[in-house]
Order: sequence, then structure tokens, then C-alpha cells
Amino acid sequence: MFYKSITTLAAFALTATAAYAETALPFALDWKFEGPAAPFFTAIEAGYFADQDLSVEISAGQGSLDAIPKVATGAYPVGMADINSLVKFLDQNPGAPVTAIMMIYDAPAFSVVGRKSLGIEAPKDLEGHVLGAPPPDGAWAQFPIFAAENDLDMSKITVEPVGFPTREPMLAEGKVDAVTGFNFSSYLNLVRLGVPEDDISTIMMSDFGVSLYGNVLLVNTDFAAEHPDAIKGFLSAVVAGWKDAVVDPKAAVENMVKYNPASDVDLETRRLELALEGNVLTDYVVANGFGGIDDARFEGSLEQLGMVYDFKAAPDASLYFTDAYLPAAADRMLK
Repeated sequence: MFYKSITTLAAFALTATAAYAETALPFALDWKFEGPAAPFFTAIEAGYFADQDLSVEISAGQGSLDAIPKVATGAYPVGMADINSLVKFLDQNPGAPVTAIMMIYDAPAFSVVGRKSLGIEAPKDLEGHVLGAPPPDGAWAQFPIFAAENDLDMSKITVEPVGFPTREPMLAEGKVDAVTGFNFSSYLNLVRLGVPEDDISTIMMSDFGVSLYGNVLLVNTDFAAEHPDAIKGFLSAVVAGWKDAVVDPKAAVENMVKYNPASDVDLETRRLELALEGNVLTDYVVANGFGGIDDARFEGSLEQLGMVYDFKAAPDASLYFTDAYLPAAADRMLK
């Protein structure tokens, strides 16, 4: 009887351990640990991932294209990247096990940031000037659409490939006249480098004919098929983190700073606020909830991509985004 009791207790302990075991979910971010990433760290610090029995470790990225192959190969089950680049990747790699599952930037952050003192205030001003563009940059990837919509003569624009670390310093030093980048990043990076704010021009591509979506969360579809509840729990926790960030952006940034102590809290709080105002809390998101897409708009964005990209196969919207793992719309209202 004694040995039977010990055996029963041991079996119960193993069952309990299995029931509370957390699923490891490495997350490949699109960029560095800056303000717009703070909601994801808030989901860690507030215990929202843990509440879903998930152990999430966030890794910094190197641009809006960076996470796509990481997730497609299974190196990371989830990541964040530019959905337009995902569309091109899947056209070039048909059947790759990766798709988008949550829209983060309903209004894309793609922009051209220049200096008025160097002659850059409007799209046409780029002609006759030097444009710095990091090859892996999401904004640069969509620049051909921006150029086509604004009838830019690319033969009159000198494109200088630059690295992410040197992009804004080169503009601050006048070595280039403008750069491609995200509105909330390049602008504030220039401010930090001492460029007067009234000398900075931010040309949002979405204000000049580019009707694309921005960055999304991705999932490896093989992983999602095996762990659907983990992915649903992940997205629920992400929504909770963004809700907290809307209420108190500074507190969200303070959560992120624990993972990047060199961050300037005030600067990154402002960066997060710019992203919330300009890219996340659009009229559509306020009315319909965070994370989803408008099917008609998405179809239109695929047509626009076709202006400057030759699809190998007819684009199929169902391959690029699924709402199957999203919480109910009522649970995705950020404000």
C-alpha cells in the first residue's frame, strides 16, 4: 500500500508538471529594442505570456525583411516583418511554411526622411539628390511603388546603399540628402544626433499614393498546426501588452528598458507614442479592433505591388494572412 501511494503521488507530480509546462516560443523582432517593441516586453513583464503557459524570449532584428526566413525555416516559430516583403518571399518560395497572423502597423511606417536645408521637402525634391537606403529596409523595398506613384525619374536620384547604424548619422553629417526608413525611427534618431526638428522633413509614403499595409506578426505554419492553442495564447498576450502600452506608453517603455538598459526612456516613449498615433491607432483599428485587415484593401495592396513586382504566380491573399488565431474583435479593442 505504501509503495502504491508513492507511485500514485509520483504519477500525479509528473502529470501536474506536464500540465503547467510552458511552451518555449522564441520571437524574432523586426528591429532593435526601441519604443515600438515595448508592448511585447510588457507582455513578458506583466505575465501575460506566462498566463498562457508560454515562455517567450525576444531577439532583436536587423530590418523588416529579417524575420521572414527565420520563421520560414523554423528557426523561430514567430516573428515580425513587413507583409509586402512576405508576399514577395512566398511568391519566390512557394509553399514555404510561413504566413502573417496579426497586423501591427495598419498604416505602414514607410517614409523618406530628409533635411530641408539639403533641399528635401517633397517627393520630387529627391531628383538631383542622394538617397541613403539600407538594402534590407522595408521602406526601401516599397520605394519603387512610391517612385511610380509620384512619377520620379530614378535616373536623377543617386541611391547610396547604407547600413542601418550609419543611415541617420550620414544624413546628420550631410553625406546623403535623405534616407528611407520608418517615420518614428529615423526622425527621432536625427533629433538625438542634434539635427534641429524644424530642419527635418518626413515624407510618409502612405500620404503619397502608397496604400500598402505595414509590419505584421508571422508564424511558422507547421508549428502553428501542431500548437494552435500556443499561437492563440501568444496573440492574446500580445493584445494585452498593446492595451497596456496605449494606457501608459512610458510604463511600457520602462518594461523594455529592463532588456536594453542603454535606452533613453523619454526618447523611446516618444517613439512609441509616434507609432501609436501614426501607425497603430488608425480609424480602422479604433472601429474594428487591433490585428485584423480589411480584405478589400489588402486585395488592392496586392494589385499595387503588381505595379512594380512581377509575380511568378497570381497572388492569393489567403496565403499571406490568416485571422484564424486572432482573439475575437471585441477583445482586440485597444481603446
